Amino acid sequence: MPSEEKADFSLKETKPNIGGGRVSGRQKLTTSFDLVEESHFLFVRVVKARDLPSNNASGTCDPFVEIKIGNYKGTTKYMEKKPNPEWDQVFAFRKERIQTLSVEITVRKKEFVNDEFVGKIAINVSDVPTRVPPDSPLAPQWYKLEDKDGVNTVGSGELMLVIWFGTQADEVFPDAWHSDAATVSGESIMNTRSKVYLSPRLWYLRVNIIEGQDLVSKDKKRIPEVYVKATLGNVNLRSRVSPDKSVNPRWNEDLMFVAAEPFDDPLILTVEDKLGKNKEESLGRCVIHLSKVYKRWLPEAVGAKWYNLEKVSVGGGEVKELKFASKLNMRISLDGGYHVFDESIHCSSDYRATFKAAWTPTIGVLELGIIGASGLVPMKSRDGHKTTDSYCVAKYGPKWVRTRTLVGSLSPKWNEQYTWEVYDPYTVLIIGIFDNCNLYGENMLAGPKDPSIGKLKIRLSTLSTNRIYTYSYPLIALQPSGVKKMGEIQLALRFTCPSYANLLAAYARPLFPKMHYSHPLSVYQLDSLRQQASFILSLRLSRAEPPLRKEVVECMLDAGIQMWSPRRGKANLQRLMAAFNVIVEAWKWFDEIRKWKNPAANVLVLLSSLTVMFYPNLILPTLLSYCFLIGIWQYRKRPRNPPHMDIKLSLADSANADELDEEMDTFPTSRQGDVLRMRYDRLRNIAGRAMIMVGDLATQGERFNSLLSWQDPRATAMFLAFCLTAGAIFICFGITSKSILTLAGLYVMRPPRFGLDIPCVPQNVFRRLPTRTDCLL
Repeated sequence: MPSEEKADFSLKETKPNIGGGRVSGRQKLTTSFDLVEESHFLFVRVVKARDLPSNNASGTCDPFVEIKIGNYKGTTKYMEKKPNPEWDQVFAFRKERIQTLSVEITVRKKEFVNDEFVGKIAINVSDVPTRVPPDSPLAPQWYKLEDKDGVNTVGSGELMLVIWFGTQADEVFPDAWHSDAATVSGESIMNTRSKVYLSPRLWYLRVNIIEGQDLVSKDKKRIPEVYVKATLGNVNLRSRVSPDKSVNPRWNEDLMFVAAEPFDDPLILTVEDKLGKNKEESLGRCVIHLSKVYKRWLPEAVGAKWYNLEKVSVGGGEVKELKFASKLNMRISLDGGYHVFDESIHCSSDYRATFKAAWTPTIGVLELGIIGASGLVPMKSRDGHKTTDSYCVAKYGPKWVRTRTLVGSLSPKWNEQYTWEVYDPYTVLIIGIFDNCNLYGENMLAGPKDPSIGKLKIRLSTLSTNRIYTYSYPLIALQPSGVKKMGEIQLALRFTCPSYANLLAAYARPLFPKMHYSHPLSVYQLDSLRQQASFILSLRLSRAEPPLRKEVVECMLDAGIQMWSPRRGKANLQRLMAAFNVIVEAWKWFDEIRKWKNPAANVLVLLSSLTVMFYPNLILPTLLSYCFLIGIWQYRKRPRNPPHMDIKLSLADSANADELDEEMDTFPTSRQGDVLRMRYDRLRNIAGRAMIMVGDLATQGERFNSLLSWQDPRATAMFLAFCLTAGAIFICFGITSKSILTLAGLYVMRPPRFGLDIPCVPQNVFRRLPTRTDCLL
């Protein structure tokens, strides 16, 4: 691995042997698994056994099967007290690693000390047939078990199995035991397999709390301060204290939740009376099951409904529910017309609404071939050797894919291909590589975390359609010591679009579903709901088998992107300056023109301006033609490669150690003392500059407002007199707007000898207009 100073963070085009060597960058195939290198495996499917001999002492049989090919050995689970066991397990051995002439399949009985031999089968590798999908699966056959000398004996039993050569396109490949993970055993084998996950369907739950009626408090003499607390799962929200301090309070406030199907958790609403600091009294509650809540996907009105409140009292060691006349008036709906954001709004892999009827038609198919990785950094030590057990995760829309884990390899070869339907070209494919730390007996749900090796994002709108991209992407990680290259990942991508007209029509459609425009959510609501959605997804996917762990889901979703980072703040400021650089350069060019340093250019610009003034119908065609010529000129500079993580744009190569340490600090902070004080002072300094800039903008706006506000009576009187006089002159002498613009242009473009380079009269008057700065404390 090269040193960090000499690390190559560039994107490299590769030429893998994909599609059997028949695919180049511009060609396309229609066969399955044409974006990965073909890998050959020897598959052994052990189905069942019959008539196995029982143990002479106990009269029972606890059999299991052992498959041995050279140095690789796989075993089935053992069946307790079953002379006719059924396993139906598949074992996959890499063909290029087979260094033996035969496959030995042995049936043994589980014993406390040494497992007892029952019988074996030996099959020559040269006799194994080859199966090519989509051929039907080979039928398993019964084989009589032989003794250690290879002789058939009566009463040794039979074993049903099938053996064949195939590729990763075989349907049994994802669930098979792999020789790459031969050192993993027990329940941890499940954690090495490739899987496809689907995110649960997420809904926005809107609870509009209108008013309460006939609330009953213990102390009827005091004025109640009532609010509503809503709970859904692990999320608690509360309304403001009602301004109507009475037993019939009003709120008319929305509380928003994210709910996931199936709706396991009920919505619990509790009316609380605030008695003092950290002291409340429950005035009643109601429990609402979401399966009974009205679902809507159009911006239609939802009818209000009265809900009875039940007061829970604890007495005699039992909880008793006492029903009385207190009620709560609410509108509750599951809004399926929104897209529930679990990713950043500007870097999302999906924008479709929850309700399927509101989905737009598909525009194409995205195919991803995860070929392999190279030069991975060792993430841990095992048996005195540094190693990495890597797997890859990809997300697009609600579909997550996870490759199998390749144990102990710094240059893994997955060669797995996945497909997604595409609904919008603005979406982003997210790919990450992680180190599996839950393979050797740890609890898969409570074990150590799987650290991230690297992550990248690919926006579909930057890809050409029907072209195969084969590139090696750098895996970049930001660590306390600085930016570091963690290796490279080789990918093959293809965005297939059958109809170019449908693709162009997708650009004209609204990006978000209709309800985002008719009933928009605030930025604070979207951020809060996104955190809820990320938490729900990490919780649900971590309960799958094998689990997609919480830290993996949070890393893929950029769950902590909203935390403060000095590096990202500087990078965003530079992006803002670069975006407005065109305006700055245009102003510099105009300022140079005004100074008449090049008289020929000045005369040409002046004549062009006068032409536009007297022929205004040429303005728009001129601008459009200019944009067309610029676009044609920039075509030769178009990017040849898809974009990837840019360390210079991210300022990752220039961030100092303290800034990186602050970015990776926990929330709340784990730092203390002088370090925390220094960071707080630095943040105050940055916030102070931002405050001054916002104040300057407010000052300019207040000066415009003060023209007619009579805060400065002389300035307002002069402005009104100017308006009256100028209006009268324009009417009396028939002066047109075209003449005014022409005179203004000639005045601005006058040579320096005809005017002083000092502010003009309108500027001087404007700068003297009063603002509200004097009223600030």
